[in-house]
Amino acid sequence: MKIKAALPNQGIPVSISMEPLLEKEDLRPPTKPLNLRRLVFICALAIANAILVGVVAKIMVWLIGFVTGFAFYGTFTTGEVSPVGNHLGLWVILVPIIGGIIVGIMARYGSKAIRGHGIPEAMEQVLTNDSKIAPIVTFLKPLSAAISIGTGGPFGAEGPIIAAGGAFGSLIGQLLNITAYERKILLTAGATAGMAAIFGSPVAGIMLAIELLLFEFSPRSIIPVALACITGAAMHILFFGYHPMFAMPFIPAPSILQLIIYVLIGAMVGLFSVGVTKVVYAVEDAFEKLPIHWMWWPAIGGIAVGVVGYFAPSTMGVGYSNVTAVLSGNLAINTLLVLCILKFVSWAISLGSGTSGGTLAPLFTIGGALGALISIGVNQLFPELGLSASIAGLIGMAAMFSGASRAFLTAVIFSLETTQQPHLLLPLLGGCAAAYFISFAMMRGTIMTEKIARRGVTTPDSYMPDILNSFKVKDVLKEEVNTLSASDTILQSRRFIDETQNKNTAFAIIDKLHGGELLGVIGVQEIFSTKHNGEDKMSTLVSELNISVNYDDSLQQAIDMMITHNVDILPVVNREDTHHITGILTYREILEAYEIKRKEVENRDITISLRKKTS
Repeated sequence: MKIKAALPNQGIPVSISMEPLLEKEDLRPPTKPLNLRRLVFICALAIANAILVGVVAKIMVWLIGFVTGFAFYGTFTTGEVSPVGNHLGLWVILVPIIGGIIVGIMARYGSKAIRGHGIPEAMEQVLTNDSKIAPIVTFLKPLSAAISIGTGGPFGAEGPIIAAGGAFGSLIGQLLNITAYERKILLTAGATAGMAAIFGSPVAGIMLAIELLLFEFSPRSIIPVALACITGAAMHILFFGYHPMFAMPFIPAPSILQLIIYVLIGAMVGLFSVGVTKVVYAVEDAFEKLPIHWMWWPAIGGIAVGVVGYFAPSTMGVGYSNVTAVLSGNLAINTLLVLCILKFVSWAISLGSGTSGGTLAPLFTIGGALGALISIGVNQLFPELGLSASIAGLIGMAAMFSGASRAFLTAVIFSLETTQQPHLLLPLLGGCAAAYFISFAMMRGTIMTEKIARRGVTTPDSYMPDILNSFKVKDVLKEEVNTLSASDTILQSRRFIDETQNKNTAFAIIDKLHGGELLGVIGVQEIFSTKHNGEDKMSTLVSELNISVNYDDSLQQAIDMMITHNVDILPVVNREDTHHITGILTYREILEAYEIKRKEVENRDITISLRKKTS
């Protein structure tokens, strides 16, 4: 190791002793081990919340059935009721308008946060508000959604349940003495437990947490979320049974040629998912320009729902049965066109109006119908291919969600869990990957992120390894240790730095009179600060050293120490020989780690050349 002398003709010991200081101070860097007791506590809260969310999911299904029965048939029931068989005639147009008026009043005088489809709102709270959701949303969101859907709104129950589950988790986190990070875990666990409770899809819930809410993968976050999703799925079994949410007939795995076509279908649906997202937000922009208060917008959206519902009753309500019908592969072309086009028109206008409801079921219906239509068209042109409308519908359903939300793995796993067709994994992966690629290439935001992006909230678009934890201090440490003598004046040190044109940002201050003892480290800006008298000794600039970082510690440990002790320079020691300094770490060296990673991504070179070498 090369050591620079502080002043000419003065010997500096090759290894500066820190033994006197180490006898008085414990200089081991602080560590942050996983607190298992705390993790168990958060897991218990997540499980309890998931049980509550499962009950809320059942109550909401009851509420939707109750509102639907009363609004379209004048009966009082909590069973599953569809608007399709109503005999209201033209009066059916009035039902969603009344529902929109009620939702608008609830949003204005209750909480504006109940507007929208749930997931973007949960994302915004995670990213901007320490995962704090107003308690009133916990109750108003499922109630408003039940009214909206029960009066014909073309939405799924999953979005409001996801929002309500997140709100319950946030509420628990606000009532208890926990950190903002733990509150984020509880919000995410509650939201994904809601998805698992509605669809019986625990693994998809976990993936949804990673791709759209947590933006990370670590034991302290995934374990509570996983337990919550498992509990939510158990509540689904308790209340709704074991059968798959979207039952499909058994279909053999496709051939290689069919697999290629299904991937292309996924790409085509991905292209449509871009258009779907853009149209939804174009409609929302159009509502923003209306010269009336936003409270009345859901009623205007209700007009579109009612008119479309008069001509196509199947477009109204939750529509989970529509997804099952599409996946059966037996629907006629005109029925598929209704579910693909008219369902989209009704849903886009209603969602753009700011009413309360979910997006997953409509996306599945529209995408599934589109995939089935494409397969029918291909079979007409090339009957020898023998494409399955059921498989194409499943690919379309998953690809639409993958492209619109860019939750690739969630879309694949959700489709497998809700249909229980594991042999269709390959076409699902191919189709969803193609849709994801098309969406990424053509669209900056997604249907989940565009709304909050317009409010200035940035969401992560990639999940990179933690750079600070992947680098050790020794990876960025300079070979030289720059030292100055504590007995020299500040003016002498300034002159030395100027004369040698030293470009270093920090120096170690040593006491030559006491065997080269290290007194501390100091930045060059402090040395040249005009607030110091040039005749003062260098020893006056440093206080007693009480921290250091080990040579093989991670940069995350180093920066944690800097933050904890409010310093921006650290002496570095070797763990095997902690009595001697081996370097100085500053923020500049830490930033170099990011530069190294950037070069790994951007710099291109050839490491093995196939060209013949010439002598």
